[in-house]
Amino acid sequence: MATLRVSSLLASSSYYSLQCNPSVFTKCQSSPRWAFSFSVTPLCSRRSKRIVHCIAGDTLGLTRPNESDVPKISIGAKDTDVVQWQGDLLAIGATENDLARDENSKFKNPLLQQLDSKLNGLLSAASSEEDFSGKSGQSINLRLPGGRITLVGLGSSASSPTSYHSLGEAAAAAKSAQARNIAVSLASTDGLSAESKINSASAIATGVMLGIFEDNRFRSESKTPALESLDILGLGTGPEIESKIKYAEHVCAGVILGRELVNAPANIVTPGVLAEEAKKIASTYSDVITVNILDAEQCKELKMGAYLSVAAAATENPPYFIHLCFKTNSRERKRKIALVGKGLTFDSGGYNLKTGAGSKIELMKYDMGGAAAVLGAAKALGEIRPFGVEVHFIVAACENMISGAGMRPGDIVTASNGKTIEVNNTDAEGRLTLADALIYACNQGVEKIIDLATLTGAIVIALGPSVAGAFTPSDDLAREVVVAAEASGEKLWRMPMEESYWKSMKSGVADMINTGPGDGGAITGALFLKQFVDEKVQWLHLDIAGPVWSDEKKNATGYGVSTLVEWVLRNAL
Repeated sequence: MATLRVSSLLASSSYYSLQCNPSVFTKCQSSPRWAFSFSVTPLCSRRSKRIVHCIAGDTLGLTRPNESDVPKISIGAKDTDVVQWQGDLLAIGATENDLARDENSKFKNPLLQQLDSKLNGLLSAASSEEDFSGKSGQSINLRLPGGRITLVGLGSSASSPTSYHSLGEAAAAAKSAQARNIAVSLASTDGLSAESKINSASAIATGVMLGIFEDNRFRSESKTPALESLDILGLGTGPEIESKIKYAEHVCAGVILGRELVNAPANIVTPGVLAEEAKKIASTYSDVITVNILDAEQCKELKMGAYLSVAAAATENPPYFIHLCFKTNSRERKRKIALVGKGLTFDSGGYNLKTGAGSKIELMKYDMGGAAAVLGAAKALGEIRPFGVEVHFIVAACENMISGAGMRPGDIVTASNGKTIEVNNTDAEGRLTLADALIYACNQGVEKIIDLATLTGAIVIALGPSVAGAFTPSDDLAREVVVAAEASGEKLWRMPMEESYWKSMKSGVADMINTGPGDGGAITGALFLKQFVDEKVQWLHLDIAGPVWSDEKKNATGYGVSTLVEWVLRNAL
């Protein structure tokens, strides 16, 4: 592609180099032209292949995925004038205010005014013709002889990380057009504090890093994206931005691990493979993370009857209970918290078999999205290494299948705290596994717990595909998690814990049933889990059945990793 030349780069600018190699943000001097650079590796093909290496894939007739190269991406935060930049595509994030016009229908915004002048009014004409007003979700592409300019709408104000993520993703999408050199800028930084500029640059970089990720492990052929560099213009340089983008890289690596785990089908990621992945995380960060994997016999000794009842039919792929623990060697007091993830590597529904076109049985590989988020967070925290916090990552991994040994509707099972459950629906299995996982977490002496689970279809009906439902009796914990989610750019909404609904969960022969009536199913699911949490422990349940998967992209999202990491850091003493 020809180069879009508005002018030339300033010789004294600084940049961040994102490339695929084993180093992680190694600070180095590249040449006298730039002040500093450092390398990051969220997309390294080494990890992309490792899950496949865990499986007995050759016996399943699976071909080994092609090993495609990951392109080097340079992410720069330059002080150069946007108009002085040169490359293949310039993406500009503009708010509705930035698109204001004067009495002559000219842009009031100085940057857009300068660009429009350079382009002889083409930018103004195109935005008018396409009715581009800067609203969120809007974009226009101006194709020029030397390249392209893209305007991306940020809404009424670009105040949320989500807006900047979208801007970064829009820039990363240019890889499909074979653009090699891309720059991203905001039409205006007026009103942005120094801290806001740093956070904005980090959010844009996050959008880019996640936007260029493609899971090609199971394709017979894949094309290597052409994207080589992306410069973030006008948001400053220096060690603070360096540190913030470094943090974003670690989080993105965890998100990508979560995506890979959920994307991989159930004949690849079994409970045993999930346990192996946990062991690899512990091995990689052995100075701060330890691992304990319990097999079925050890779980029997702990009387985990609810969890084991779900796993009973899966004789080919037995259950594994995963417990990772992060803590540094420092002697200061540590806050003890737990992250618990639902780990159903496949959910057939059991004898209440998922049937029909709307059952989504073909997508039940994503029923371990909570576990994937927990393991992704463990990986990120292994890199970030916060002090003053001890984190327990817990997953009761298993499959929900059908066999003569399997759990039947009407069975009564006993959780490890002695409470009995009448199983009136074998397709409400995740809460049974979480029951014993939550009891186990409380027994570790933790002060706070967040569990993540693709628990109910009811939450999708209530909140749609993009928003998770948060349930907790603790106002303080609710505020903590909401703030963490807002900072990370992930969407959730606090739902009511309507205690009066619990009467519908009473059993005539046991302590409780595992599902209530159809109405309020997400609420009764949360109330069920509450029965297995110590009253002294603050607990929040995230039902992520909606945002764990993108129907549009037909891919996992890695939802939850960013929020969990942010929440853990805010709990570090």
